[in-house]
Amino acid sequence: MSLLARLALACYLAIAFVPQALARDVVTPPPVQALVPFTSDEGLARFARAVGKIDFPALANQFEPQSNIAFCGPTSAAIVLNTVRAKSQDLPRDHSRLHPEDLQYLPNGFDLTVPRFTQDNVISKGHKTRAQVLGEPVTLNGKQIRDGGYQLRQLDELLTANGLATRLVVVDDEKPEAEIRADFVENLERAGDYVIVNYRRSEVGQQGGAHISPLGAYDADSDSVLVMDVNPASAGWVWMPVVTLIKGMRTFDTIENRGYILVQPR
Repeated sequence: MSLLARLALACYLAIAFVPQALARDVVTPPPVQALVPFTSDEGLARFARAVGKIDFPALANQFEPQSNIAFCGPTSAAIVLNTVRAKSQDLPRDHSRLHPEDLQYLPNGFDLTVPRFTQDNVISKGHKTRAQVLGEPVTLNGKQIRDGGYQLRQLDELLTANGLATRLVVVDDEKPEAEIRADFVENLERAGDYVIVNYRRSEVGQQGGAHISPLGAYDADSDSVLVMDVNPASAGWVWMPVVTLIKGMRTFDTIENRGYILVQPR
């Protein structure tokens, strides 16, 4: 083969194969680490050896599933509020679930309701209305949009309006992974405070969009947290690698990234 032919072949190979290789490096996303169901043998083993699980019993005792797909935020808020204020004497009563005919045979003054926060009555204290949570259009930057459910900052406002102290953390591109992990570990090893996370399901290997749920435990050996999913009809409680959860939180939602809220009594 002549020198000219060899040079031509080299140029062809460079053009034909190098860009594809570079493209593969650019567009191939890192694999999502597997989620482990809480009820599996491995899931129970992680829970047994986990040190950071002091929050779990109290949260599990107050757990309830969300009643509709827009209420993951209020449901998470109600669970944490009932956990924090379980022994309070001034818990609210939610009469919205009773029909008039339910009351017709009761003695005068008798109240059937159980004193507790619910995913319905917590909404009334917050700035965002129930209608807006369920999709009523709102004005943002001069435009009408539907903003169903809760953004991270809206959930933080709801929690503080219901009497809790919070620290909101937006997981933007500058937030170090080590700081997030440290927040989780310290909180889940300490009694009396809790973590609520806001992430995008599709980024963590689940079906669906934005979601909110509390964390119940941390397992150091697998570097995973127990997400106590408030929508068990969609996804049960799972052990989620911290790096996977961070991937789900480091996603944009309307005005800023998602993230997490550290909650404690005021």
